[in-house]
Amino acid sequence: MKLYKRLSALALTLILSLSLAVPALAVSDSQTLSAQTAAQAASTLGGAVSVQYALWQDGEIVLTGHTGTFSKTENRVLMDSDLYGIGSVSKIYTTVAVMQLAEDGKLSLDAPVTRYLKDFKMADPRYRDITVRMLLNHSSGLMGSTFDSALLFDDSDPSATDQLLERLSTQRLKADPGAYSVYCNDGFTLAELVVESVSGMDFMDYVDRYILEPADLESTFAPASDFDTDRLARIYQGTDTRALPRDCLNAVGAGGMYASASDLVAFGGALTDTTLLSQSSLDAMAYPEYSRGIWPEDTLDALSFGLGWDAVEWFPFSQSGIQTLVKGGDTLYYHAGLIVIPEYDMAAAVVSSGGTSTYNELTATRLLIDALGAEGVSVDETVPTLPAASPAAMPAALTAYSGWDGATSVQYRGTVSADGHLTLHCLNYPSIPDQIFIYYSDGTFRDPSGTLLLSFVQEKNGETYLYQKAFSTLPGLGTLPVSNYAAVKLPDNAVSAEVQAAWDKVQAMNVLPLTEKYTSQVYLSMGNADTGEAPELIPGYLGAARIADAQSALYVPQLPGVGGRDGQDLRFYQENGVTYFTANNSLYMDAAAAPVLFTGAGWSYSTIQDNGYARWYHVGSAAGKTMTVHAAGTGGFWVYDAQGQVVASSVLWGDTSAILPTGGLVVFAGDPGARFHLSFRA
Repeated sequence: MKLYKRLSALALTLILSLSLAVPALAVSDSQTLSAQTAAQAASTLGGAVSVQYALWQDGEIVLTGHTGTFSKTENRVLMDSDLYGIGSVSKIYTTVAVMQLAEDGKLSLDAPVTRYLKDFKMADPRYRDITVRMLLNHSSGLMGSTFDSALLFDDSDPSATDQLLERLSTQRLKADPGAYSVYCNDGFTLAELVVESVSGMDFMDYVDRYILEPADLESTFAPASDFDTDRLARIYQGTDTRALPRDCLNAVGAGGMYASASDLVAFGGALTDTTLLSQSSLDAMAYPEYSRGIWPEDTLDALSFGLGWDAVEWFPFSQSGIQTLVKGGDTLYYHAGLIVIPEYDMAAAVVSSGGTSTYNELTATRLLIDALGAEGVSVDETVPTLPAASPAAMPAALTAYSGWDGATSVQYRGTVSADGHLTLHCLNYPSIPDQIFIYYSDGTFRDPSGTLLLSFVQEKNGETYLYQKAFSTLPGLGTLPVSNYAAVKLPDNAVSAEVQAAWDKVQAMNVLPLTEKYTSQVYLSMGNADTGEAPELIPGYLGAARIADAQSALYVPQLPGVGGRDGQDLRFYQENGVTYFTANNSLYMDAAAAPVLFTGAGWSYSTIQDNGYARWYHVGSAAGKTMTVHAAGTGGFWVYDAQGQVVASSVLWGDTSAILPTGGLVVFAGDPGARFHLSFRA
């Protein structure tokens, strides 16, 4: 995959079956029908294989249900006891653990992390200012997600978490600690390590004893837990009917847990009372932590961070003065949403194989609106409109806002013309038509339909942000408001012609990962983000990274919310004639340097060297031959066609042989010393 697309990618109609179980408390037929309709809408819109949901009210589960199919090939009924990965909803369990330890006086939220993790160091002196609170409210300033070999297939290897401190030791911060909240997975993996250090227990042992047992949760697990993994709803790649191996996200405190919707909603229910935490701790989790740093004035958005929570203000409940706590979670294959309304002792959970967490959250929203309605509590679902204004003559000074606007995964060229038009050109996908916005009397720019508003906001940190506001209505699910900083002005960065030429050459490279474990999901996802388009780049930048010199580019955007997540400092170098590229800790090589697969007299072998790097080969003249692999040691292989799609894999399908495609690639990965004996036949 081209380098730029690889980096951008790392920053996602079924026949539906119906099966409901209605426990003790009375639930109206209309509530059941509405729940199923919403779940089906989420499934259809997101292309989910299956969706499972549950509603908690007044101390017990009052509604459960599911839609879709457990498996595309097995004759097996989808059940409420099936398990799903809950992704980042795991962060709430981590937050509860930290808050319990704080209640016990074993840690302080506002103490530096270094007090509890003596080996925590970074290549940036500001790391000493990171507090435990900043881990939980996403304001630590960490780059984001050090997930090297964390996303694995049927492999509970904990090394991604075990090696986090070592990997962070070479990273810098992208922002001052506490400056603003921007979604950050590494903060919660650090919080997991804090729990272990302070409690003296393995993280999941702590969770089992102090969270799952007190709340009577018997269907919540981590990849390394002892449980029946056959209960996990099957996952798939696109339209392929072959189920993939178990999805394991081994940064457990950040996103690695599994649960049924019933267990997840019961956990949410335990956060409506003092089963797990004191009321003061619950209130602290629900505090608008985002307000401690830079944030847009209008907070009607999908994000409004608390401690652990993605949102402590959620539409449409916020319009009726009802505080609603929300957490979504996504792995590459599972998705989850948990919503808790403490005031009314209610919670809803929706999990799925395929789909998206946003649709699951909106389904949970629908369940809760109906449940409140059944109790005589009305929720104002009126869709807000943009502030009243009309087209107007634009002050000439606004033309100065022309320039480059960037976030982690998308960059724009914005042109403000004297006639009052703002034109946005998407550099990442240049085939997308330019968007044109008209100046209005309130100082904003709006699209021709009047449904999307943009403005330039100068913040107290000196940065200029591209603010956006809109309302998206999804059929059968409701409305999702948007009110956030979409991008930040990127300063011009003049570099010499020689330096620019060097980076132009690098960004055009096809790159191959070298340090991912052989079970890594990266090997399957490599070709998925390749749109076939050649992106345009900002002069002096590679994506959102400012070119510093001939070998390094540094992440720039100071962007709260989600647009500034997962920053990467980039570096390339040559060694023994091969160009290598690093993005934070991830290491890649120029695909052109991979040798051609040697077939010899019908056999050859490949050995993983002491550095543990994956061994990549071009198929070359071996195209059309059948390659048979006999592995000695721990490892696996993957075969790709010319489009970068996996056509054979010992990890996914237990393949021991493959017909080699024209223009394809083969990779062998494993422990140092693992040897792959290869034989070939026409």
